[in-house]
Amino acid sequence: MKMNSRLSKLGTETAFAVSGDAAAFAAKGNKMYPFHLGDMDIRTPLNIIEAANNAMLDGKTGYDPAAGVPALREVIADHIGSTRGVSYGIENVAVQPGGKPVIGKFLNAVLNPGDGALYPNPGYPIYESQINFLGGITQPYGYITTDSGFKIDREQVESQLTKDTRIFIYNNFQNPICAESDQDEMEWVAELALKYDLWVLSDEAYFNIRYSGKSTSIVSLPGMKERTIILHTFSKTYAMTGWRLGAAIGPKEVIDVIAKLNVNDESCTNHFIQYAGIEAITGNQDGAQMILHTLKERRDVLLDEFKKINGLTISKPNTTFYVFPDITEIYERMEFNSLEEFRLTTLRKTGVSFCTREHFGSTLPGETRKFIRFAYSGISTELIREGIGRLINYWE
Repeated sequence: MKMNSRLSKLGTETAFAVSGDAAAFAAKGNKMYPFHLGDMDIRTPLNIIEAANNAMLDGKTGYDPAAGVPALREVIADHIGSTRGVSYGIENVAVQPGGKPVIGKFLNAVLNPGDGALYPNPGYPIYESQINFLGGITQPYGYITTDSGFKIDREQVESQLTKDTRIFIYNNFQNPICAESDQDEMEWVAELALKYDLWVLSDEAYFNIRYSGKSTSIVSLPGMKERTIILHTFSKTYAMTGWRLGAAIGPKEVIDVIAKLNVNDESCTNHFIQYAGIEAITGNQDGAQMILHTLKERRDVLLDEFKKINGLTISKPNTTFYVFPDITEIYERMEFNSLEEFRLTTLRKTGVSFCTREHFGSTLPGETRKFIRFAYSGISTELIREGIGRLINYWE
């Protein structure tokens, strides 16, 4: 029996493959330190759980509108608009079963076969996977290292642009490298989108996961609200990774298509969970603040421990719950031949599980430095210290 030939173009989220290696290692009775997956070991705030439970008891267990419960759409429109400095209405919101579906549905709405799509690399691997699967032309852009962290390689972006480029995927507060645009970089992205008439997907999953400063969105810049879809998710801010609740926010003509795709894909997002989303945004925020405080404490401990490792270079990120250290000197000193060999050997020798740069898009020509990604959202400060201690003993 033949399968769809397009399946060969469909990628995956390779961090889950790393999870399989880590689970197999732990199943043999070994102690494992989970730095590999951006999941959370923090319970969802109780008021949000209670809201979902009350919604079930109230009978919110059937179908709901494909675009989402109107009350939640209105709350999201008000919240996103007020925090981004623009105005949205209910017609600008389509609720999703998580943030990830926004990527594929946005591309289905605006990408034709043969259209070019710029996307960050290293970056969330589903961008590349969906562009390939839908017949688009992948146009990856990388980053350069600066004293203030990673910045978009503007020359590379401009060299990738062609007459067929239609889309710019922009992940400020970036997974995996924690890059954050300053005002100049964000204005440059906006100018590029306007000049070349590009649709923009602004992936803002980590908009609220920041430890200093204030987050801003590209939709606040002139001309950008009309061409930008925001990817919004409840997963990070409220420790709701397993609840699968998110939204697409943007121009009505695109949101209407995304809502139609909802009908075709899943009919609607889980009914009672949407009332938990309303409580998350409008209810008591003590739980969200506790989550942020816990993540900041873990970040600070992890960075302090990394300072003890010779040959590791890292910048201090203000956002996300990842760090992306340069381990080139360690890699070369230990005479490894591949990052995958480095990762697996380190897991077996120390129990420390992490992802590498190669799990976040195809390596770009000219890349010579070696990077790995540590997530600290699912590991306690005690285990962070213990795990990094094991790395020091092995890598030194």
